[in-house]
Amino acid sequence: MKDINITSLIVCPSCKKLLSIVPPIICIKCEIEYPNEHNIPMLFLENNWGNNKLDVTTDVKRFYEKTPFPDYEDIESISSLVKKAERGIYAKFLNEQIPFNAKVLEIGCGTGQLTNYLSLASREVVGTDMCLNSLRLADNFRKINNLNNAFFFQMNLFNPIFLEKSFDLVICQGVLHHTSDPYGGFKSIQNLVRPGGFIIISLYNWYGRLITDFRRYIFNLTNDKYKFLDPRIKNDDRNDKKRNSWFNDQYKHPHESKHTISEVLKWFDNNNFDFVNAIPKVKPFSPITINEKLFKKSSKGNILHHLLSQIGTIKSGYNEGGLFLMIGKKNV
Repeated sequence: MKDINITSLIVCPSCKKLLSIVPPIICIKCEIEYPNEHNIPMLFLENNWGNNKLDVTTDVKRFYEKTPFPDYEDIESISSLVKKAERGIYAKFLNEQIPFNAKVLEIGCGTGQLTNYLSLASREVVGTDMCLNSLRLADNFRKINNLNNAFFFQMNLFNPIFLEKSFDLVICQGVLHHTSDPYGGFKSIQNLVRPGGFIIISLYNWYGRLITDFRRYIFNLTNDKYKFLDPRIKNDDRNDKKRNSWFNDQYKHPHESKHTISEVLKWFDNNNFDFVNAIPKVKPFSPITINEKLFKKSSKGNILHHLLSQIGTIKSGYNEGGLFLMIGKKNV
C-alpha cells in the first residue's frame, strides 16, 4: 500500500465525506461538528437502529468509562510497555511479523497498549475506542513517550471513520462479543481491510467461557465472595486495582455473547476472507511454537477438529477468560 498519511483517510461517520480533523472538526456536507477533547477527535456517532433492535452500546460505553481496561499502572516507560507486551508470545509475534511499513488499525483498543507497542516500529498504527477515558490514558502515554506513529480516535465500530480498504491489518480483540450484533460489527470493520490484507478478531468461545460462566454464577449467588476461585485474582503480581479491573471486566460486564470456530469461518466465507490461522490452533494437538508464522495459511480442519479444539479451550479458559483468536486474509 502506498504511503498515505493517516489523516487523509478520515471520513465523516455520518455521510462518509472526507473530513479534516483540524479543530474545529466540521463536516462540510452534513454540517455536523465533532468535538476534539484532550487532543482526541471525538468522531463517535450513535447507532440509529430504532426500537426494533437491541442496542447495548450506551451501557457498555458507560461501563468502560467508569473502569478503563486494562490500566497503565506499573507501565511508565517504553521499556516497561515492551516488557509487559512480550510476557506472552502473541504480541511479540505481531511485532516481529507485521511489516514495518504497514498501516494497522486496532478497533476497541481500550487504553491503547497494543497500539502504542506496535507503533514502536516504523508503521502507522491507529487505535479507536468509544470510551474517552481509555483513549485519554492511551494518548497520554503516547505523548509522554513521543510515539509519533500512534494515533487515537473515538469511534463507533458500526459507523467507521475511515475510507474503505485503507488498512493492511485490522485488529479487533475482545470487542465484538460486547456488542448487540457481533456479525454486523464484523461486516462493518471488514470493509476497512485492503484486498490482500488481514483481519484479526478474538471472541469469547462457547466452550472456553464455561468455567467463567460457572464462577460468575457463584459470585452472583454469594455477593462476590470466593473471588479466589479466579486464578488471575490470586496472582501475587497483581495489585488491588488490577484485580478489580479484571474482575469487573470478566464478571460484571453488562453484555457479552459467545461464539464458535465454525461460526467465525462462516463470517470469513461470507465476506470474501480466507482462513489463515488461529490461537489456539483449529486442528487440535497442534501447539503454537516459538517459530509460529501467524500470517501463514494453515488448515481450517473439519467439524470434529473444531469440537476437539474448543473443548481444549475449557482448560485454557480457566486462566484466560475463554478467548479464541482467528486470522483471515481478504481475497484480492
